[in-house]
Amino acid sequence: MRIGGRTKQAALDALENMTGHAAPISVDEHLSRIRRAQAWMGANGVAALYLNAGSNLTYFSGTRWSPSERMVGAILPAVGELVYIAPAFEEGTIRKFMRVQGEIACWDEHENPAALLRRVLEQRAIAPNSLSAPKLLVDESTPLLMADAIRAAMSGYVLENAYALTSFCRMRKSEAEIALIQCAMDMTMAVHRAAASILHEGITTAEVEEFIQLAHRKVGASGSYFCIVLFGEATSYPHGVNDVQTLVRGDTVLIDTGCKVHNYMSDITRSYVFGEASERQRFVWKAEKEAQQAAFEAARPGVPCEEVDKAARRSLEANGFGPGYKLPGLPHRTGHGIGLDIHEGPYLVGGETRLLEPGMCFSNEPMICVPGEFGIRLEDHFYMTAGGPRWFTQPAHSLDNPFGPA
Repeated sequence: MRIGGRTKQAALDALENMTGHAAPISVDEHLSRIRRAQAWMGANGVAALYLNAGSNLTYFSGTRWSPSERMVGAILPAVGELVYIAPAFEEGTIRKFMRVQGEIACWDEHENPAALLRRVLEQRAIAPNSLSAPKLLVDESTPLLMADAIRAAMSGYVLENAYALTSFCRMRKSEAEIALIQCAMDMTMAVHRAAASILHEGITTAEVEEFIQLAHRKVGASGSYFCIVLFGEATSYPHGVNDVQTLVRGDTVLIDTGCKVHNYMSDITRSYVFGEASERQRFVWKAEKEAQQAAFEAARPGVPCEEVDKAARRSLEANGFGPGYKLPGLPHRTGHGIGLDIHEGPYLVGGETRLLEPGMCFSNEPMICVPGEFGIRLEDHFYMTAGGPRWFTQPAHSLDNPFGPA
């Protein structure tokens, strides 16, 4: 498939809803996650876990709620049932969003919800005494203002960051999670193909972003979860610039976008050239492709995450980039985990010694930034199996034909 030559309407008309077989995570799976967390707590001397509104609350309970200055969350004791905490005026709405059923402890607007959190723990015999100080893990995504309020209300308790527990549970995806990520990736790849097909001289980055939003809706998402479209020199900035660019022949094009399917993410980047590529563009694109492949080949069960990053950098340095984080070269980590959050641990970066395990999912994007010229990022994701990594989406085919056969 080559770049350009299609109208926006024709490209949209060729897309169809791709979510027909996408099933949300079952209540049974959420309950199994809760049991796994409770087993970890029991083994590590933890009395309870506070889950704040956001992806951790969704992961364990299936309840979707956007975080705000008001405390909405849940307490998961090491033994016993989940208890939600919410403003009293939101109780009915919380019940409608609830997947894993549980009691709701409510607070009114003039009350301190952190004090309510303590009362709920005490009512369940999780309270400090002369012999013990119960350990409470606090969701790592809890806003500082709320975390400070919890700390002030929890004298006698030991408070710790919950990341050790939440990452332990979330970093290895189930078959159901991988299926949802796969669906989202397939949808975004179809959108990438469509976006490439509408490019023409004079089109703006804003027009392409608007098209990608519509295209994601056409394939069954609520729209783009995020979208970065860059032309020319702007592609050398990993996350873009604040001005709109207009496409001219010979420009490097970088499009990075994704969507959600039942809360699970996609995130794919493609870089190519509109018109005839220069020898410089071809050299850098090829070096990026080789670094991405080197990272993939280094990803094996039992290998530390940082070794994947090192493999990508060795490949780049062999082509004259870097060393390390120096430019021109790769200024950021090689990859991030993905799931309910677009960036989640573990990461493919130096210093990350956690070992690769089946079920882990990662981006593979060792971007090359050439200041003042252009940047090339090829980003696909893979998931680990007992036999090694598997791509969610096949890497770019070639610079002249990035999406391969139509």
